[in-house]
Amino acid sequence: MPHFLIVLVLIVLPACTSGPAPPDTRSYEQQIRDARAEKDTAFRADQDSPIPEAQRAQFTGLAYFPVDEAYHVPAFLTRQDSNPPRIIELRTSANQLQRMRRIGVLGFSLGGVSYKLGAFVEADAADVNRLFVPFGDLTNGGETYHGGRFLELDRTPTGLYDLDFNRAFNPSCVYNPEYECPIPPMENRLPVAIRAGERMK
Repeated sequence: MPHFLIVLVLIVLPACTSGPAPPDTRSYEQQIRDARAEKDTAFRADQDSPIPEAQRAQFTGLAYFPVDEAYHVPAFLTRQDSNPPRIIELRTSANQLQRMRRIGVLGFSLGGVSYKLGAFVEADAADVNRLFVPFGDLTNGGETYHGGRFLELDRTPTGLYDLDFNRAFNPSCVYNPEYECPIPPMENRLPVAIRAGERMK
């Protein structure tokens, strides 16, 4: 066989035989713990970390509530399409207004009680494949940041979402006042304590 054909076979063969990625065999709790460790590493070392550069060497990691699968629930997005799109203005940590486009409402249950959260994208976003879900709850101002926390969800074609408060995170302005962060609207203030995800130290 000519040499160049041998090289071609060696190049093509792995591409033809490689299949889908193997399933994640880690437990749910381990997946969350690994994600948290990766974020701590990024906050400590990445150039775009919200931790001020002078403080990164002393950064020991974010504070979290224990992983609790009771806060990992299905949610269904009821779309609220309108023409023109529904735009709301969220107040920010710098007392400014940030225009957001409301995509719909996520309905879910916790402890047998039904709740709703509005889901948004930036008003002028061309890509609406990632939903922004800011929320407040009864832990705000004590166990968690007074301005609320965030979730981000990848859009799905079915409208069914994996709503995981164990992945709730603080806005960047918690760690650096140079950041300006939107504050959850009143409709996204939950009348329950969400003891999951990031917390204050």
